[in-house]
Amino acid sequence: MKLLKVLIRPILLEEISKELRHHGVDCMMVFKGEGTGKYIDPTKEHGSLDFPAMHAELVKIEIAAHDKDASRIANIIQKKASTGTEGDGIIFISSIDEAIRIKDGTRGPGVFF
Repeated sequence: MKLLKVLIRPILLEEISKELRHHGVDCMMVFKGEGTGKYIDPTKEHGSLDFPAMHAELVKIEIAAHDKDASRIANIIQKKASTGTEGDGIIFISSIDEAIRIKDGTRGPGVFF
């Protein structure tokens, strides 16, 4: 199993979400956040009293997927999120050692069903 952690521009969330659902990916977690670094849009950076470092808003999507689906999902996101400019975001793919469904204790890939 794989975990995709995706950092994108907030304005692209709806379009990416629709495209993922169109391709059968409908389980994801979405987090609104702020960050610094080369994966954010430098034209949107700003400081604030709460977070004085220069930063920009971003959205983080997390998707747990079967090993065979991770690359396909990453490709869908990359194509929809790319504007060709700095700040388009980044996709991290890591292995999941174990998954346990809380409701019934199911372990492994069966948690997806």
